[in-house]
Amino acid sequence: MEIRNCKECGRLFNYLSGRPICQDCKQKLEDKFMEVKNYIREHGRASIAEVAEANDVDTKQIKQWVREERLVFSDDSPVTIDCESCGAPIKSGRFCKECASKMTDSFESAIRKSQPVVEQRRDTRDKDRMRFLDKH
Repeated sequence: MEIRNCKECGRLFNYLSGRPICQDCKQKLEDKFMEVKNYIREHGRASIAEVAEANDVDTKQIKQWVREERLVFSDDSPVTIDCESCGAPIKSGRFCKECASKMTDSFESAIRKSQPVVEQRRDTRDKDRMRFLDKH
């Protein structure tokens, strides 16, 4: 366990893993998330800037929740974020379907290539035996 200063409030806390913020700040952030989620339900066509302003949350935080797929905007919502690979507009996640599919295919082909080829082993039991010729 490690002791760190919280990135939000500056207090010392026992850091375990994840984002380096204390438990109180994590709870406040989770409460803000619930507020934003409820606001989006009520105002489905609101932009990220409008959601951020109405809930006193940074737009970067909202985009982070969308990338983590914790927040999903409706299909008719004007809100989109950019695919991290090609820049295409997407509703949630980090990659568009095409880029995700390409990555999956490349990972699968890399796994197939890296698997060792198993050769058939010859039976070595008869290797060191003495052999006799049949006399007929």
